[in-house]
Amino acid sequence: MGCATIGPPLPPSLDLPKPPTDLKAARKGNRVTLTWTIPTSTTDRQTIRSLGHTRICRGMAEMKECGSPIGRTPSQLSPAKSSARPEGTFVDTLSAEMFSDNPTAYAFYAVEVLNSEGRAAGLSNQMRVPLAPALPPPQDFEARVTSQGVVLSWKAEVPPGNSNGAVHYVVRVIRRPLDAQQQTVVGELPVGSDQNLTDSTFEWEKTYRYRAETVTIVDQGAKAPIQVEGDDTPEITVFADDVFPAAVPTGLQAVFSGPGQTPFIDLVWAPVTDVDLAGYNVYRYEEGTPPTKINAQLLKTPSYRDNDVSSGKKYFYSVSAVDLRGNESARSEETSENVP
Repeated sequence: MGCATIGPPLPPSLDLPKPPTDLKAARKGNRVTLTWTIPTSTTDRQTIRSLGHTRICRGMAEMKECGSPIGRTPSQLSPAKSSARPEGTFVDTLSAEMFSDNPTAYAFYAVEVLNSEGRAAGLSNQMRVPLAPALPPPQDFEARVTSQGVVLSWKAEVPPGNSNGAVHYVVRVIRRPLDAQQQTVVGELPVGSDQNLTDSTFEWEKTYRYRAETVTIVDQGAKAPIQVEGDDTPEITVFADDVFPAAVPTGLQAVFSGPGQTPFIDLVWAPVTDVDLAGYNVYRYEEGTPPTKINAQLLKTPSYRDNDVSSGKKYFYSVSAVDLRGNESARSEETSENVP
């Protein structure tokens, strides 16, 4: 004896791939990169036995059907044979004819995944991409390390005939550490002929890579502005080696004090404001002798009391500043004081 479940027969599966719902579109320059997850099941929740190619669809308005595809991806083997969900990709290059006088125009993209018999269940989700023109990357992009930071320079010009007040262009400079993908926007400036920007937000003694891009920005009033990134300049590798001394101290003064007590000379000067200042050194000499550093440790404040003085002598003083990496500035202007 046996038992069975009796019910109406199930219709055969049409084996139609379930349309993707995670299509993404990213524009860089005149290239639009589409990515999506290749479906693993059919519209009736069966495992796909085999896949055909995928149509790439583009329109100037939201689409109800693919119409004439602009491209296709090759046929895929059954994804059931792999534990990882494969990703489909396609790169569309926008032609100059697609850029209209309306900087707020969009192109719409979708994909349509076919089965091995060339049938599909419909379009994926649709993504829109702005059609504002993108400028070429800045020219002569260079970097040099100075005591104030990494100075980046380039040349870029506004295209002729740019009379639309809603559209403007900026050069954006981007930094990332060597062998890392984390990016930091150093800054951006309106496009001009010859420009430079100083990056002082990095860490000394590290290596960085810099690139620049021109960004088209379209003002939409109350809406968020449209931004289209242009192509990148080649990356520049910079080792931020701090070989630059601290600023030279100024305003050095010497004052003798001694009547009724052990004589000494007090020194004061204006503080150095370098963010990497480690401290100060004090130098002293008498006529006919070379200057000698008289402090045993770096001074953390802009003052010093010299107790090692003798009556009837004249002392000459100067001070220097030292940064955290041991770079010492030139010595300040001298001052002198007599000990009666």
